Amino acid sequence: MSNQELSKNLKKLREKKGFSQDRLAKIADVANNTVIKIEQGDNKNPTLETLKKLADALGVSLDDLIK
Repeated sequence: MSNQELSKNLKKLREKKGFSQDRLAKIADVANNTVIKIEQGDNKNPTLETLKKLADALGVSLDDLIK
């Protein structure tokens, strides 16, 4: 998956849940800046742990997040 696809998918899933970037970061226990950078495509290599936390917070599988 390209970064651009991850960026769009994360934003789409976050907005579908009605979460702000800050709210998602708090629920996922990651830095707000991390969510912002992934959505902007600036974080080129988020860790697997970060992606798992985000997927869990959004109530989706890791596959659904990165597909």
